[in-house]
Amino acid sequence: MKRLCPYCESIEPASELRSHVIKAGRYRRKSDCRIVQIFKCLTCRKYFSAATGHPCFGQKKRQINIKVLRDLASSTSMRRIALNLRVSRTTVLRKLVFLGVQAELQVHEQNLIKSKAIEVQFDDMETFEHTKCKPLSITLAAEKGTRRILAFEVSQMAAKGKLAKIALKKYGPRKDGRYFGRKKLFQKLEGLVEPTATFESDENPYYPKDLKRHFPNAVHITHKGQRGSIVGQGELKKIRFDPLFSLNHTCAMFRDNVKRLGRKTWCTTKKPGNLRAHLAIYALFHNNILLRPP
Repeated sequence: MKRLCPYCESIEPASELRSHVIKAGRYRRKSDCRIVQIFKCLTCRKYFSAATGHPCFGQKKRQINIKVLRDLASSTSMRRIALNLRVSRTTVLRKLVFLGVQAELQVHEQNLIKSKAIEVQFDDMETFEHTKCKPLSITLAAEKGTRRILAFEVSQMAAKGKLAKIALKKYGPRKDGRYFGRKKLFQKLEGLVEPTATFESDENPYYPKDLKRHFPNAVHITHKGQRGSIVGQGELKKIRFDPLFSLNHTCAMFRDNVKRLGRKTWCTTKKPGNLRAHLAIYALFHNNILLRPP
């Protein structure tokens, strides 16, 4: 296979590209001690290597990427990951952001390859950023039976209950972005779910209208909310038969395996973007490792 110059390819289309590339040495990459080939383009006189354009290009500690990913999806705090791997907390934070972007792309691409879902369950799961006065909503959709995570969205919401007045006085009015979060979620599901699929959720009054805008031919079945059990941190229901078991079990696994989502934990979310990255990492681990047949 003829190697093309990445610099010339950005200027001219690949069909009209006539650059001549030759080998121009090798170097040993410090991060993983691999030998990387260097090339030179005789057309633009620029050098590049076999690693140019790779998502990990320029990273000094790429060898810990898979370890950080597994620990983040296994209920380990970022401070403990930094302590175990003997790196700084800043390094772990940068890995979280990088791995989150890559994981979200991989989850979407893998779901596109698989067959479209016929039965889907969706609902909102609540958490908070920094304080319970600033809650966040996680809208999650999973395939019924297989518990495959299809898509998720993170959006802010206003505090409710006894904390509503305290949050309004301390932090001012807070916009409710759950409608736009559900809109983005259903837009992602349009290419992953059959138009005539069956959707199941609880009796939230906003769900039918939002679903009808994107899936007008779909069947929507609602179930009455049930009391949560202590086992499963409230996500699993205290009944014999749970019609939303696939979704509630997936939410319980999110609570257990993502450290910042735990009910009683010191780890909290400081930025919603980092929460989104952490959820994407677990979704990738969940679909590829935890659901993989033995």
